[in-house]
Amino acid sequence: MEHIYYCFPGGRHKALTFSYDDGKTPDRRLVDILNRAGLKGTFNLNGDKFGRDQRIAQSEVAALYAGHEVAAHSLTHPTLTRCPREMMVRQIVDDRRRLEDIVGYAVRGFAYPNGQHTPTLHRLLPELGIAYARTTISTCGLLLPDELMTWHPTCHHREDLISRAASFLERSKSQYLDLLSVWGHSIDFDNEGNWHIIEELAAMTRGNQDVWFATNIEIVDYLAAVERLQYTAACDRVHNPSAAPVWIRIDSRASSTPQRIVEVPGGATLTLA
Repeated sequence: MEHIYYCFPGGRHKALTFSYDDGKTPDRRLVDILNRAGLKGTFNLNGDKFGRDQRIAQSEVAALYAGHEVAAHSLTHPTLTRCPREMMVRQIVDDRRRLEDIVGYAVRGFAYPNGQHTPTLHRLLPELGIAYARTTISTCGLLLPDELMTWHPTCHHREDLISRAASFLERSKSQYLDLLSVWGHSIDFDNEGNWHIIEELAAMTRGNQDVWFATNIEIVDYLAAVERLQYTAACDRVHNPSAAPVWIRIDSRASSTPQRIVEVPGGATLTLA
């Protein structure tokens, strides 16, 4: 055995995710486009703003975002970096509580309101039950987030998305894990008259079996399960202490099958040699 690589679910090496802020009424059209293409997104909401400023009604949230992720975006959308620590805590925790009462699950994702963040917030968020926080800083790359409290997306949808998506879909080097992470505000499509961007992307990716379509939290939780895998020193056995399955790829010159995709079920111990 020479190499063991971890993979996305199903043995894939590419993933696509979306993160959209504020919960404005054009989310209805955006969600419909994503649903028809089998895509998944994360929607970052303010628990005290439903039904105001072109935002959707609270009564719509659970049904509209079913199958996607609802994440926090602060209770009232202040610039948190200008607020006292006590207000930061209330803005985040109260937003989580209101959203959780609506969707019925733990809200663990976050997007920084107005894009502003500091090391103080980075340290505070995990203490308040937040697993990751998305910024508005585009990397223009396909790397996985290396710091979950500063998850920099690939690009805003207006930043040459179709060209980036085409290059992403064409990539065949499976020694890399590629993540295309798109962010924005659905109301931008209305304001800028460019719904064709997301519609074209949906058409490009619909049914693509080589890409894992996931929410932000699904990616975070999967990578955490990957990190929890326990290997022997010889890497000839692996134990998965998590409940969720994890996929790995084994490259071997000594085997009749030089490359194998192996699913490691939750709770299982497998011999790899």
